[in-house]
Amino acid sequence: MPLSANNPDRSSWLHVGKNSDFPIQNIPFGVFLTRDDIITIGTRIGDTAIDLGALHQLGYFEGIPLTDDIFLQDTLNDFIADGRKTWRLVRNRIAKIFDNENETLKNNNPHKEIVLFRLDEIEMQLPVQVGDYTDFYASKEHATNVGTMFRDPDNALLPNWVHMPVGYHGRSSSIIPSGIPIHRPQGQTMPEGAKTPVFGPSKLVDFELEMAFITTDANDLGEPIPIAEAEEYIFGLVLFNDWSARDIQKWEYVPLGPFLGKSFASSMSPWIVTLDALEPFRVESPKQNPKPLEYLQTKGKKSFDINLEVGIRPKGAKETTVTKSNFKYMYWNMSQQLAHHTVNGCPVNSGDMMGSGTISGPTPDSYGSMLELSWKGTKPVTMKDGSERKFINDHDTVIMRGYCENDGTRIGFGSVKTELLPVFNPKKKK
Repeated sequence: MPLSANNPDRSSWLHVGKNSDFPIQNIPFGVFLTRDDIITIGTRIGDTAIDLGALHQLGYFEGIPLTDDIFLQDTLNDFIADGRKTWRLVRNRIAKIFDNENETLKNNNPHKEIVLFRLDEIEMQLPVQVGDYTDFYASKEHATNVGTMFRDPDNALLPNWVHMPVGYHGRSSSIIPSGIPIHRPQGQTMPEGAKTPVFGPSKLVDFELEMAFITTDANDLGEPIPIAEAEEYIFGLVLFNDWSARDIQKWEYVPLGPFLGKSFASSMSPWIVTLDALEPFRVESPKQNPKPLEYLQTKGKKSFDINLEVGIRPKGAKETTVTKSNFKYMYWNMSQQLAHHTVNGCPVNSGDMMGSGTISGPTPDSYGSMLELSWKGTKPVTMKDGSERKFINDHDTVIMRGYCENDGTRIGFGSVKTELLPVFNPKKKK
């Protein structure tokens, strides 16, 4: 099926700013609360949100096999479960409706009043109900940096790392949309030189620059997904800040891996950009040595050139960009991650989320965490207001952005913004 929505020559009758992440070639999907307190599935072109539930009820998706309530839900899970053919039909139709040459809705003011919203008239929600969440550890630069800091620099990567995408099953209940603040977590730590652990607030709260992909219903119990088919089951991607409490994690992670140091919060951008929209930005993945086992071998361009950056904004101060990286640095690509995840027969469902793991580039200014940027606190990062950061301070807001750009077309993800609040302090009952 042709991806007519990706036509770079198409323009919209809706206003789209020059550097907008959301031209008519993007057409992401999200969930929002309208000015009338109605929750709906929608998309976005420029700075205009589009109510797909209302659009469907008005007959604009006629001819596409959709249930009457497919967009009148509080998550995208059912729509995602309909599969890639339906996603493409809907994206192509939306592009046609809002094409500058199509006057059907353009000249229908009563319908526009129902369907279109300014961004300040809506409140973005978590776009999917995340049933299961897996976090990978797939950036070679990041894994090497961490291994160098905490183990023998000559053996920074553990023996299995270059043979498979390493990952762990994370907690989905603490995944939140952009704009929701989080509290500094508490837990056990083992301070340097101490003989017994202590309990208290984490002193080393960190961001992790990641992206995450969302899956559709993919396989039955016991059925692996062949790597050549993996992308058929990937709906799209979001920006993902997988928060980490480094001191809690360091004490707890042996022998079973991350637990409280990771499960307190993960923040995601609200608009899911489809894999189809990213098609023009494919690039080769890094060369893999040794050659992976046959079930992990891919052909063609399986990575994407997505520019990423992270800023820290202290309370009352200007934002400081602390890193610029790129999704293309990932050693293990999404197809390999999904194929490995299911090779043992683990079923994957609609709305499941797979985090990439921290995305670090080859240079110090492209590292994807404060752990690396400050090199375990030995090289503080200076903010625009003159203050320094080894890790994240209370009331800092961490902002992640991402976009692709070539031949004059820009496809972006918007941002994910999260403020770190002090430790939760319950109000005392009178």
